[in-house]
Parts: sequence; structure tokens; C-alpha cells
Amino acid sequence: MLTWLKERAARRETASELYGVVVARAREPLFYRDWGVPDTPEGRYEMVALHLVLVLERLRVEGTAGQRLSRETIEAFVADMDDSMREMGVGDLTVPKKVKSAAAGVYARAEAFRAALAADAAPDALAAAIQRLTFGASCDNTEATTAEVDARRAQTVARYVRNTSRELAGITSEVVLAGRITFQKVSA
Repeated sequence: MLTWLKERAARRETASELYGVVVARAREPLFYRDWGVPDTPEGRYEMVALHLVLVLERLRVEGTAGQRLSRETIEAFVADMDDSMREMGVGDLTVPKKVKSAAAGVYARAEAFRAALAADAAPDALAAAIQRLTFGASCDNTEATTAEVDARRAQTVARYVRNTSRELAGITSEVVLAGRITFQKVSA
């Protein structure tokens, strides 16, 4: 039993480090400054969710060890969402509902992105999903062609997602399961 507890503690530590990498990448200023992702709590959530989904999808191919690490990584995400919402002043009675909604959003995004990244998916499926999820609430009526602008932004993010997905697929199992992934440098 002690072995199981030690393994779980080690897995939690790895998941925490992995989630830290996800959050660090989601905070990349380029996403907000150059690519037009809304620099709001919702936009930040979208970028955390997007990167978390990319990592979880990579872990899916690692069998039982990947599933366990995925579960622990989701738990790190849930704990972070709980802390963040409390820091933002969300009431104690409302926090669990909002955290549940945030977690459900990650799973919904995982399904949407998995389907859009499938080999038989329509070429623009990923950009359409990103536009709907990430830019859907960013309509700024000061721009006459907001839909066109958001479509271009979504295409940029979709290219990044495809490249990052390929990049993560090339990382060895040992590195992934040790939580030592890195993301390549992004540029405008």
C-alpha cells in the first residue's frame, strides 16, 4: 500500500509540473497581443484549456500510465480553477458549480479538437471550432468585419495547434510521462 501512495504522490508532482508548463504556455503574450485572443479571464481560460487538451491528447496514447497522469493533471487544473475563482471573488457557494462548468468545458473542447484533428475531418474544422470557442464571445462592434478578423485569427491559432500537436507527438514516452515536455517557441 505504501508503494501505491508513493507512486500516486510522485504522479501528482509530475502532473503539477506538467500543468505548470501548460499554464506558462497559455500565458504567452503573443497569443493575446498578436493573435487577438481576448486578454480576459475567459480568453485566458480558453488558452489554458487548449494547451491542456493538447497535453491530454498526447497522454492518451500512453496507455494506463498516461490515463493516470491525465487524471492527476485534470485534478491540478480543477484545483487551479478553484483557487483562481476564489481569488477573483466568486462566492463560496458558486465556486463548485463554476469549477464543474470549467472542467466540463475542457472535456467539450477535447471532443471538438479531437474530431477536428482527425485525419478525415474537414480542412477548416479546427479553425471553425477555435473560432466558435475562443473568439465566439470576442465580437467587438468597432470592427466592421469582426467575423472575418476572427476567422483569420482562428486560422492562425489552428495552424499553431496542428504544429504543436505534431510536436508533442514526436516527444518520447519517457519524457511525456516524466512531465518534462516543452513547447516550441512561437512567433507571429
